[in-house]
Amino acid sequence: MRHATLDGGKRMRPLLVYATGTAFGCDDAALDHAAAAVELIHAYSLAHDDLPAMDDDALRRGKPSVHAAFGEAAAILAGDALQSLAFELLADAPQPAAARVAMLRELASAAGARGMCGGQALDIDATGRRIAIGELQRLHALKTGALLRAAVRLGALAAAVDADTYGRLDRFADAFGLAFQIRDDLLDIEGDSATLGKTAGKDIAQDKATFPSLLGIDASRARLAALRAVMSDALAPFGDRVDTLAALGREAIERDR
Repeated sequence: MRHATLDGGKRMRPLLVYATGTAFGCDDAALDHAAAAVELIHAYSLAHDDLPAMDDDALRRGKPSVHAAFGEAAAILAGDALQSLAFELLADAPQPAAARVAMLRELASAAGARGMCGGQALDIDATGRRIAIGELQRLHALKTGALLRAAVRLGALAAAVDADTYGRLDRFADAFGLAFQIRDDLLDIEGDSATLGKTAGKDIAQDKATFPSLLGIDASRARLAALRAVMSDALAPFGDRVDTLAALGREAIERDR
């Protein structure tokens, strides 16, 4: 479990929790449990995603993936335990009971069949065949976007924002999730394994459906520019209080790993 969580990684999901919550009045301590919980869900998903039955990758975060280091059974059990620990932590968050229940519901939904797991199933089904761009967007909205959106929502729920603010943050998060995935797809082509910390070129090798494979590289970059504008527009009414959140949006588009 420590191997899967404590070394490397961008920590983008907990950063989104902190950036959202602190922008609207929470202090860091009130967000620690939610930030840790969403990262634990992400770490469990990577441990399972790297298994031979899924993407079969021996490298993650610049070191051997969990199954490569400890065996497949240990990787499955570690992932299961990380998922359980996430909900245990979130249940103990220093929030009112109603807020904790809402946060637990949000994370569970984002991680399950209507979110990350459902998206992974669609990804497996799409491998080796050409799908429409709308199908690809739905796939990634679930596989990648749901947990990123949940991170923003957890921060918003902790801060008890109003409905209009929540809606704008959702618009930002939806654009963020898609931008994050398009950048990932481009990095798989343009990056190298040492910088990425995972095997480069896996999407092409496994004949995965990606934005560059469907739209081309130039059109994928144009889509990133459009999503940057959506994120900026969604956050515009909040001024400099959301500077950190806006910076994370830029990082999603400009990152090199």
